[in-house]
Amino acid sequence: MSFLEKDYREIITKAVCGKGKKFTQETHSISPSHRPSSILGCWVINHLYNAKKKKEDKVEVNGTYEVNIWYSYNDNTKTEVVTERVSYCDIIPLAIRDEHCINDEFDVVCKVIQQPNCLECEIANKGHKINVDVEREFLVQIIGETKVFVKVDPEGVKFADDDESWDFEVTDEELSDVNPDFLESQSKD
Repeated sequence: MSFLEKDYREIITKAVCGKGKKFTQETHSISPSHRPSSILGCWVINHLYNAKKKKEDKVEVNGTYEVNIWYSYNDNTKTEVVTERVSYCDIIPLAIRDEHCINDEFDVVCKVIQQPNCLECEIANKGHKINVDVEREFLVQIIGETKVFVKVDPEGVKFADDDESWDFEVTDEELSDVNPDFLESQSKD
C-alpha cells in the first residue's frame, strides 16, 4: 500500500461478497385420475425453499411447490382438481465474487424474483397426462466478512451537535403553499 498506515484504519465488516441470478423454466408431467377433456385452470401455490452455499462458488436452492390443475373429463360433463407437490434443486453460480473475504463462513440470502408460475398447461400423451410449464427466478447473495480501509481525518474536524447549525426557518414561499382550511375541510368529509 502506498499510503501511511497512521492515516488509515482497517474496519472488518460484513458485506456482500458474491451474487448470482438464475431463471429456470421446467415442464412437469402430471397424471390425473381421469382422462381430461379440457383444461379449465392451472395455478402454482405453497412455494417453500431454502438456500445453502456450495463449493466451487455456487449456491444450491432446494424447494417445493404444489401444482393444481382444474380439468374437465367425461366429455366435459364433470370436473376435478388434481394436485401434485413438485420438488426442485437449482444450482446458481456466483457471477460476481469478491476474493477478499476473510474466512469461509458465509450467510446466504436468497430472494425470489419470480415466484413459480404456470406458463402453459396442456393435455399430452394421448390424453393420459397433463404437461405444465412453470417458470421461477432467484437472486442469491453471499454475505461474508471483509476489510474496508477508511481514511482518518488528520485535523479531527468536529461536527456541530447543536440544532443551531441547521436552518429550520420557514420561507414565505413555503407559507404560501399552506391551505389554511385544510383541517376544516377534512372534518367535513
